Amino acid sequence: MDKWLRNTNVVRVIALVIGILLWVVVHMDQKTGTGTTTSISNREETINNVTITKKYDESLYYVSSVSPSNVQVIVRGKDSEVKKLTTSNNYRVELDLTKVGKGEHDLALTPVGFPTTLEVVIVPRTVHVVIEEQQKKEVPVVINVKGTPAAGLKAGQPIVKPNKVYITAPTSRLSEIETVRGEVSVDKADAAVTKQVKLLAYDKNGKEIAVSMNPQVVDVEVPITSPFQTIPLQLKITGDPLKGFAIASIVQTPDKVTVYGKQDVVDKMEFYQGPALNLQNVSASKEYILDIPLLANKITQVDPAKVSIQVEIVPSVTKALENIPITIIGQNDGFNTKVITPDTGKLNITVEGAPKIIDVIKASDVQAIVDVSNLPPGQHPVLVSFNLPSFVKKGALQDILATVEISSKTPASAGPSASPSPSPTKAP
Repeated sequence: MDKWLRNTNVVRVIALVIGILLWVVVHMDQKTGTGTTTSISNREETINNVTITKKYDESLYYVSSVSPSNVQVIVRGKDSEVKKLTTSNNYRVELDLTKVGKGEHDLALTPVGFPTTLEVVIVPRTVHVVIEEQQKKEVPVVINVKGTPAAGLKAGQPIVKPNKVYITAPTSRLSEIETVRGEVSVDKADAAVTKQVKLLAYDKNGKEIAVSMNPQVVDVEVPITSPFQTIPLQLKITGDPLKGFAIASIVQTPDKVTVYGKQDVVDKMEFYQGPALNLQNVSASKEYILDIPLLANKITQVDPAKVSIQVEIVPSVTKALENIPITIIGQNDGFNTKVITPDTGKLNITVEGAPKIIDVIKASDVQAIVDVSNLPPGQHPVLVSFNLPSFVKKGALQDILATVEISSKTPASAGPSASPSPSPTKAP
């Protein structure tokens, strides 16, 4: 062995063999390594229909359109990184609108959440976006009451708190909003219905419109009561002020009341008879507070329960009115009835009242009436009654009589007899 190693030619052969073996080993490693690296690193994945995430102040702006709305994302990199990406949702494609205002814009998209080791390509790279300003509008709340309460009861007007809401919407949609409505059911309810109601906005066609609303929910109370109706309140004024004084005005508050009771009773009422006020011998202005009475077995409640009556009393004045025609009532169609005293059929009287009323009164404001109902033919003295304006009375205390004459109507005389018509001529 030592002899071989000392031989130069042998050493050269061994070195050559070792060199060839090393060359083979090195080239085999390169081929194996190159193949492995290619299979791991050079992977490409395409993700379709990726939604664009918009970044902007929603209280100020509204994005009415983004074209296209979805994009394609192509990622390239190591196989393991690409696989992790496609199985997670941590990435997104973002459209940053914080530096632009209303109008139309072409803006670039930004990949967010992708590993920095990957190559990311967005197709298309830019999108066309239309931005509108948000506007605010105050709208009243309308509550629709559905259903029928328990027998004999009725749903009242809903009480809404708050009764108005603020709508925030883009300018193009704000004008479409017709109403903001909610709904409350009172079906078979025997007491007030109280609940929180979610509101929705609708256009003039009744179609729901999605908008921002503040508040979105309101408190609603629907009273459940007996049937009711609001009708005029009628007062009964009796008595006359002290001699030399007159009523200038009477003002009542309220002039209408809401009455509650059985439906058939309430529906028939045209006015409500309130309390009586006796002004006998009063001589000064005064305010009266009176209870409004209930009609027994008919009305269960009156709202309000009291009425304020402001009476103005002033010194009275008088005025003469002339040529007031006498009106006859109650006459029989089969008789002639006429006034023979006074022969003119007209009267002169004196009226008394407050100055501001008497100053403007005219003869045409007064009606003199004689009633001849059930009187037989002949002449009859009849007491004259007067229809006078409110708070006006006759100046003289004596009664006034008129004489009327009732007589039979004369039968109408027969007209001349008609000549007989000639006989018709026979045709040839």
